[in-house]
Amino acid sequence: MKLEEIKSLKNEELKVKVEELKQELFAMRFKQASGQLENPGEMRTVRKNIARILTVIREREMVK
Repeated sequence: MKLEEIKSLKNEELKVKVEELKQELFAMRFKQASGQLENPGEMRTVRKNIARILTVIREREMVK
């Protein structure tokens, strides 16, 4: 996700998106452990997206 896309979403939507990404990352870890993960670099992308979203949420909390 791009930063502009993240900033255009509301806090509630961002929290839902974080939960979805965490579940996806959890599933990827199982696939990696069993050797079924095709693209290990995708895990890095998901982790970075989670961090981006959490950063935007935190920035909004600091402004309030």
